[in-house]
Amino acid sequence: MSKLLVLDVVGLTPRLLAHMPRLKAVAGQGFQAELGTVLPAVTCSAQSTFLTGALPSEHGIVGNGWYFRELGEVFLWRQHNALVGGDKIWDDARRLRPDYTVANVCWWYAMGARVDWTITPRPIYRADGRKEPDCYTYPPSLHDELPEFPLFTYWGPGAGMPSSQWIADAARHMLKTKQPDLTLVYVPHLDYDLQRFGPSAPQAPAAAAELDKVLTPLLDDAAAKGTTVVVLSEYGITDVSRPVDINRLLRKEGLLEVYTQDGMEYLDPWVSRAFAVADHQVAHVYVRDQADVAAVAKLCATLPGVDQVLEGPDKARYGLDHDRAGDLVLVAEPDSWFTYYYWLDDAHAPDFARVVEIHRKPGYDPAELFFDPANPAAAKRRAVTAVARKKLGLRYVMDVVGLDAGAQAVRGSHGRLPDDPDDGPVFLCSDPSLARKEIAATEVKALLLELAGLAS
Repeated sequence: MSKLLVLDVVGLTPRLLAHMPRLKAVAGQGFQAELGTVLPAVTCSAQSTFLTGALPSEHGIVGNGWYFRELGEVFLWRQHNALVGGDKIWDDARRLRPDYTVANVCWWYAMGARVDWTITPRPIYRADGRKEPDCYTYPPSLHDELPEFPLFTYWGPGAGMPSSQWIADAARHMLKTKQPDLTLVYVPHLDYDLQRFGPSAPQAPAAAAELDKVLTPLLDDAAAKGTTVVVLSEYGITDVSRPVDINRLLRKEGLLEVYTQDGMEYLDPWVSRAFAVADHQVAHVYVRDQADVAAVAKLCATLPGVDQVLEGPDKARYGLDHDRAGDLVLVAEPDSWFTYYYWLDDAHAPDFARVVEIHRKPGYDPAELFFDPANPAAAKRRAVTAVARKKLGLRYVMDVVGLDAGAQAVRGSHGRLPDDPDDGPVFLCSDPSLARKEIAATEVKALLLELAGLAS
């Protein structure tokens, strides 16, 4: 039986691999294959498919978030593993070997997963509203074996290499001290500059080369221990230039409702006839009355930037026919992506729109990667003031995110199925025994079990 190290290098593509000689050496020792992905090609959906061997229609993770109909709320980036339906890879492994051990280093839906060791970002939310960097670990004693997690380099305008360096170091610590049979490691760095500047910009190969150096010690440790290494990715990021305001269209047509508090407008999903949960290049449109679905579908198809409007059999064809999915699923054109914006006047935008707030926004917001492009100097000054207030133990607001200017600055996105394999996900393996040219996302789980010597 072989121990496995599985690196999810988000955003890795064959095109970027050309700038990563150490990762490329993994394939040189073993093999490289084109990796299929799922729709939507986003983190939570893809990872759940890798670990269960099922499509979103079965495991239920239809995106990075969705409308929880039973609660009447939109939530993104939930963390409880019980949301993922089906048997995970560790369930199948332990049927054949009950003492099989697993470490999860920052893969999603980590909380409550039945693994032996868990490390995942988890800020401290103070009672006075302050947010401080930290991580969750299981068992709790593992927490004190690790340095403080650099949360503000994991996402936001300061997102960069320190978070991926921390994760790589934590993975090395796990290999050295715990020696798991399976170590899952999520490495986010390529997500940042590729969304900020686009994969065609010079920042993209530079980010790839820098990450390759950071991962080298971890890969060397695995090689020294005779551990089989698998490197895979969830999606490739493609160049975009057009934000698509789907919710603003629905509001102008009288389908989306808001309520107002202190002059700020909030999405009112309880009474809206239709609204969208935007998730990169895919948007789930929830329609209250089934009699309106056809008309809403026709309306959405007229919006520039919308490539496909999926409903009924079309959703089933892509493995998205699940109760959590929208009544309609929109797919953007290759150069486009969906905003969550629903207000028509920035003066009435909610206060969370201008901060990094991944849990309150009813959709994904890549503008959080920038200091407000409309006035970045002023945004940075506000950030400095906020940090000073934080150090004094005072409440603060890090209102540095731009609205439409931030959306216009975004140059990379994902979520569509790839149009070119060179810009899609890739699978690398240091063991040549199971070499093949193509691997479907639903085949990853079985292939990992086979590499581990646990095929049933």
